[in-house]
Amino acid sequence: MISISMQEPKLSVGIMFESKIDFSLLNAYLCNGKEFFGNQIVEFCDGKIHWNGSFHDELVFTPQQEETDSFELFNVTIGINFHWERKEIQRFKGALKIIVENEKLTAINVISVEDYLTSVISSEMSATASLELLKAHAVISRSWVLAPKYNRPAPQPPKGGVKSAYPPLYSRLKELALINRHNPTDAENFLWENLKGKNIDGYKFRRQHIIDDCIVDFVCLSKKLVVEVDGKYHNEPDVQEYDKLRTQLLNKHGYEIIRFTNEEVLFDIENTLNQIKLELRTKTPPSGGWGAGRSGGAGLLWYERDAHTNFDVCADDHCQRYQGITRASTEIVKQAIVETYGQVLIYDNKICDARFSKCCGGVFEEFQNCWDDVYHPYLRKTRDYKSDTFLPDLTVENEAQNWIRTSPDAFCNTRDKQILSQVLNNYDQETTDFYRWKVEYSQEELSALILKRSGVDYGEIIDLIPIERGTSGRLVQLKIVGTKQTRIIGKELEIRRTLSESHLYSSAFVVDREFSEGSEIPSTFILTGAGWGHGVGLCQIGAAVMGEEGYSYEEILLHYYIGAKIEKWY
Repeated sequence: MISISMQEPKLSVGIMFESKIDFSLLNAYLCNGKEFFGNQIVEFCDGKIHWNGSFHDELVFTPQQEETDSFELFNVTIGINFHWERKEIQRFKGALKIIVENEKLTAINVISVEDYLTSVISSEMSATASLELLKAHAVISRSWVLAPKYNRPAPQPPKGGVKSAYPPLYSRLKELALINRHNPTDAENFLWENLKGKNIDGYKFRRQHIIDDCIVDFVCLSKKLVVEVDGKYHNEPDVQEYDKLRTQLLNKHGYEIIRFTNEEVLFDIENTLNQIKLELRTKTPPSGGWGAGRSGGAGLLWYERDAHTNFDVCADDHCQRYQGITRASTEIVKQAIVETYGQVLIYDNKICDARFSKCCGGVFEEFQNCWDDVYHPYLRKTRDYKSDTFLPDLTVENEAQNWIRTSPDAFCNTRDKQILSQVLNNYDQETTDFYRWKVEYSQEELSALILKRSGVDYGEIIDLIPIERGTSGRLVQLKIVGTKQTRIIGKELEIRRTLSESHLYSSAFVVDREFSEGSEIPSTFILTGAGWGHGVGLCQIGAAVMGEEGYSYEEILLHYYIGAKIEKWY
């Protein structure tokens, strides 16, 4: 049983990740005991925050009147890596925190949960949606964001001593790491320019990082991958022996080491980066975050919120859309928040991991097929319908093919513009087909796209072969067969991002190939698909239809989260 907090929690939300952040304090805010107002500029400089002529490790601007004080952030990127990506000026209530992260600055909004939800509900869907739909979404958004806070097991003391650094030497190691950071070799500096800023498929690297009594050149902590750049002296026998002992120590802590010579980095950076990408994509991480599931030799990735370590959630689609008070909230949104205040979904005395997507395509997907191999009983396969509950086994290829190529009845099978406008914001309505859709690629387009998105040169693409499907027909593993090599990729989102300039609507698709006369290499690939998003948990379009048909928010929630209960948490 987890202890319940009777006070409304606060959240930290990552908004911006830039070298320079412009913002305006619209009221008098406190920082370091002084009042500040108006336009401000902070810049990353030598590992610090440069502001008002001085350097800081962290800045916190605190409102004096939480209910009314606000600030604006300029050039906030929304829809990161989606087709509608753009920049906005956004306004926020609450506190503004600036930290240094990954050689950039991160702007964090510290806000109460209910104020956060008011924005999320207005951003994830239209503020003119039905009251029951908005109440349902308030409960699941609250559940999703609170689950990691309250379901996380109590931290356990490390076994066998400190794992991150060796205490007796730490101060000296820190000094040496700083010296190394400011005096890199040409090869180290060149490689860092390509690794920093999450340039490699979104993976975060640190340089000159301390692990136990070692200082490693570069490390991706989420994947426990160390990258070392070696000069010629590493060929000397005594240095090789030292490197061997060092590798053994790092291996004991779960780290894998990949080495490159200075020459490899300086004169063949493309191959160096491709090797790093391959290691990242196939290495199993310790737990959570970016990960690899059941693979059987396949590189299976999932993209999880645990990737955020310095704040609770981000403001973009990776977590939940949050745009502060920029998006005007309506009285009906406020009513939905008030009438569900503190309510969450509960299963087995824990807050439910209440996932949601735009359109399930007629069948709910299960959690473990998109993220970690954990089965949540409340997120299990069910048809998105009440009058007809028949559900074929969509893990079987023939059944999946038939289901995807047809258009079975479902709550989310609608083209009603009024209903769709409740869920789809203006930029989402740029997409007209989502329950069933088609995408067509020429051979040239597809092979270039896969190379660009995966960093792997398959040559010409011969086939895309389903290996494993989930309960909604979404592909969990896909074999890419090329003239140069063949690989299996997964999970759901990795397949989607590999086959689109932004993200394919879903991984529930079937493939048709067309051939030019006399050629054994396909000239065209046609992907016919179902749904929009991962399909786990609440289907937003299906829930909108249910709201219009008179279902209560309780009925909507218990349709999508099987066996769960609604309880007031604070």
